[in-house]
Amino acid sequence: MQRPSQPNSLTKEEIEEYIKYFQEHQDEEAQTLLVLHYKALIDHIARKYSKGRSYHEDIVQVGIIGLLGAIRRYDASIGKSFEAFLVPTIVGEIKRFMRDKTWSVHVPRRIKELSPKINKTVEELTTVFHHSPKIHEIAEALKISEEDVLEAMEMGKSYSALSVDHPLEVDSDGGTVTLLDIVGNVDDGYEKVNQRLVLERVLHVLTKREKAIIQCAFLDNLSQKETGEKLGISQMHVSRLQRRAIKKLREAILNDDKSTECLS
Repeated sequence: MQRPSQPNSLTKEEIEEYIKYFQEHQDEEAQTLLVLHYKALIDHIARKYSKGRSYHEDIVQVGIIGLLGAIRRYDASIGKSFEAFLVPTIVGEIKRFMRDKTWSVHVPRRIKELSPKINKTVEELTTVFHHSPKIHEIAEALKISEEDVLEAMEMGKSYSALSVDHPLEVDSDGGTVTLLDIVGNVDDGYEKVNQRLVLERVLHVLTKREKAIIQCAFLDNLSQKETGEKLGISQMHVSRLQRRAIKKLREAILNDDKSTECLS
């Protein structure tokens, strides 16, 4: 196969050709070219989770492992683009790494599984009660004992590599997604990663206020409350504008994808 002059300039057709060639011949050069082509993407996704901390390179390596696995398993006949298959694979590998490797001490799996449920319940009850819920309120909502709640919250302090309540992204309904939310759960929002990668191309569809909200939520990792305080508006207004902005971005991204397909 002819090697391109610049690995990061591979076309969609070339990418699928190299993947097929690797799958048929286990060709290391084809694999290397694909790794070089997607290294920037892996680094971008890794930074979303490492937040500049010391283990960023470890997460990058995990992302590369995800890429290598995706190269081996990708099936073009399904009709899905390689990037659409690749991004969830990389994110899945990173989340498993963070779940299993970043606890400071050994924590029982039931605690790991219970912690995200508690975190989500706390957010929901805070919205309902307009104050931080008490232990017995959390226990009643989850139908577990207060002792289980206390144990999970105490053991959660062992998760020191990343703050368990640090906001990572914002979902389509305007809710904050934290690190605990992704532990042990299936994330239906993989496409948000793809959207963030093309934001720069479609941000022009937003108003100045909407751009500021997206900046706070996706790039500065601020909660809706913090965003409202920063912009001088209510949290409800932030939520409403954020949902509108995300809808506009999704439509712009779809149109951008269609334009790209027409040009390719």
